Amino acid sequence: MRGLTGAGPERAPGSSLAVIAAAASVTALALFAAACGTGGTGARDEGPAHASAVAGAVASPPPSPSGSYRQVDAVALLRHDPEVSASVKRDLKPCNGDDYPVDVSYGDLTGGAASDVVVNVLTCADAVGVGSYVYRDENGAYKNVFRSEESPVYAEIVQGVLTVTKQVYRRGDPISRPSGEDVIPYEWRAGRFAQGKPVHNDYSKSVGGGATPQPDN
Repeated sequence: MRGLTGAGPERAPGSSLAVIAAAASVTALALFAAACGTGGTGARDEGPAHASAVAGAVASPPPSPSGSYRQVDAVALLRHDPEVSASVKRDLKPCNGDDYPVDVSYGDLTGGAASDVVVNVLTCADAVGVGSYVYRDENGAYKNVFRSEESPVYAEIVQGVLTVTKQVYRRGDPISRPSGEDVIPYEWRAGRFAQGKPVHNDYSKSVGGGATPQPDN
C-alpha cells in the first residue's frame, strides 16, 4: 500500500560479482587483441562503439541530482506545521507498528538550493489522499508553500511540475471506483505556485477501459 515503507532489494553475493568482473576482463582483452590485429583503430574504424563492444569498461557513476537531498521526518514536519489542519493531524496515526500512511517525494520544484519535499497523507484502509503539502527549504528550515486538503487528493512531481490529482465521485460510486479525476498542474512563479490549466479524465466503467482526457475550458 502506498505510504508504508518496505524492505529494499538484496545485494548480490560477492562471488557472483567476482565472476562478472572476470568475464568482463576477458572480453575486454579479446577486443583489444582483435583491434591490434587489424592494424586499425578498432571500433572507431566502424563508427561509434555499441555498449556490447566496451563490456570491459567501468561505468561512470550517475551524476548527482541538482540541489542537495536531505531526508526529512515527514510525520514530525506535519505535526509541527500550523498550516496542517487539526483534522489531518488528529488522523495522522500509524497503520501497523510505526508505519504511517505518508508518501514523501523529493525534487526540484521551486529552484531552491535544496530539494523540495512533497508529502501526501493517506487513509490506512483505502489509501485515499486526505492532504497534500509542499515544503521548501529556506535558510535551513522548511516552509509550507503549498497545501491541499480537499480529499481525495494526491500530489506528485511530474517532469519538474507539481501535479495534483483529485478524484471525482458521483452518486453511487464506491470508494474504490471513482467516476473520474481532475489533474491540475502548478508551476512556481514569483515565489508562489500558480495553477495551470486542469485536465479532466472520465474513467471507463467497462473492464480494462481507460480514462478519457477532457481539458477543462
